[in-house]
Amino acid sequence: MQASVPSRTALRVALRRAAHQLYDAKPLVLDDPIAVPILGDTYAEDLRRTPTRPDRPFSVGLRAFLVARSRYAEDTLAAAIAGGVTQYVLLGAGLDTFAHRNPHPGLRVFEVDHPATQQWKRELLASTSLPTPLNLTYVPIDFEHQSLPEQLQAAGFDPHTPSFFAWLGVVPYLTLPAFRSTLNFIAAQPRNSGLVMDYGQPRHALPFREQLAHDSLAARVQQAGEPFKLFFTPREIAAELTTFYNIEDLGSPELNSRYFANRTDKLMLLGAAGRLLSAQL
Repeated sequence: MQASVPSRTALRVALRRAAHQLYDAKPLVLDDPIAVPILGDTYAEDLRRTPTRPDRPFSVGLRAFLVARSRYAEDTLAAAIAGGVTQYVLLGAGLDTFAHRNPHPGLRVFEVDHPATQQWKRELLASTSLPTPLNLTYVPIDFEHQSLPEQLQAAGFDPHTPSFFAWLGVVPYLTLPAFRSTLNFIAAQPRNSGLVMDYGQPRHALPFREQLAHDSLAARVQQAGEPFKLFFTPREIAAELTTFYNIEDLGSPELNSRYFANRTDKLMLLGAAGRLLSAQL
């Protein structure tokens, strides 16, 4: 991320979540009544221009992945809460709206993000008159100069309480040392803590047509100043998660079966590039 500039990829993710509310058939995969209001008049025109054409299948497939990603995170969070989790940490929260829809009384939500992106979100909320939930704590952090554990504890995070971490839309932008540092912090949490994350497979692991889609997306995020850096195959990511158990690693076939079966529209995941993973301690 560029200093003092909010994340452009966070906006693009939010636009696609909002487009799902407006343009896709019911029932929605992610029913999010805050997704459109949070964008307000500021991004209304961008939302109208968000690609929805069925003749652009990889664009529709990307929207499907992004809404499935949020739905999967919230489903696995609910299971973790049943196991005793009382804290939810969103790493790279962007314009995530879960805290505004939180159905779990007593669950504390910590949104961790770059200060510029977090300030941008708070300004959007203020401009659209959306209130800040009482159980939400913002944790601004400059990852180049500040410690994640220290910033979380300063914000009231209890390191002795089982917690659940959502690490969505972040891993491909990290260096391997930064990835491992954050993963080690999560792995040091108490028993029954958990993690959900997404990751991308490397270009060489994809078929030719998907390599072209990968190149197009990589060029766009590079132009936005947030280039891709880190990819894993399923075998490689499993080798990074030896401290965890109950690992579930899902690709397009499994996610389509779980979230997109019997739809009346053409919303579904395509290809093998993006994967979702959850794990427990």
